[in-house]
Amino acid sequence: MTSDNQRSTHFGFQEVDEAQKAGLVHGVFTRVAGRYDLMNDLMSAGIHRAWKDAMMDWLAPRPGQRLLDVAGGTGDIAFRFLRRAGEGASAVVLDMTESMLVEGRRRAEAEALADRLDWVVGDAMALPFPDASVDVYTISFGIRNVTRIEDALAEAFRVLRPGGRLMVLEFSRVTSAPLQRLYDVYSFNVIPAMGQVVAGERDSYQYLVESIRRFPDQESFAGMIRAAGFEQVKYRNLSMGVAALHSGWKL
Repeated sequence: MTSDNQRSTHFGFQEVDEAQKAGLVHGVFTRVAGRYDLMNDLMSAGIHRAWKDAMMDWLAPRPGQRLLDVAGGTGDIAFRFLRRAGEGASAVVLDMTESMLVEGRRRAEAEALADRLDWVVGDAMALPFPDASVDVYTISFGIRNVTRIEDALAEAFRVLRPGGRLMVLEFSRVTSAPLQRLYDVYSFNVIPAMGQVVAGERDSYQYLVESIRRFPDQESFAGMIRAAGFEQVKYRNLSMGVAALHSGWKL
């Protein structure tokens, strides 16, 4: 229960004090960090890789750009960005969970790209970077875990340079009712059981499934991006809305 002078938010299907959520989310990702990439492959049958490639296709990284990838602990998006952007591009991977960053730094890509890549522990709602300091802001499967999404979007707008671009990859709302029924059966029955077997973390993956269901639908989230000041806001559904890409520009 929350007291009258405390704001509440959701942690999966639970209601918690806002002050508690960051710690709870931190605990989830600390526990699953070592198996995070493997579980992503298993849960999505590898489709998350195609979604991330689609993200890069739309983003079209260019030489010399500076990327801030928020909640990007294991480096998937930053590695893709740097390989595509080419000469002069650089990236910062920020995550609230140090153990996720540790896993990212262990990957072979991290060593190969070390001179263009920084790793920072930080909060999406209070970014430790100056105003107008990056060209591209990405967040992949992370914004639904933020306590106040509006604050994270405001911070994204602040740190982007004029002409900079926001892109969000996140689970969304399935556009087919029959597929939604199948997806629900898979999500609530198979994924937590898989999390228990592979990572020893049933409850953590139960939370991740519940957090997907609590995230706003495509149009609602697009409205939140516009409210943060972004223009030319658009989205594209992936796999019939299982995930979606949202794009916006700071003009």
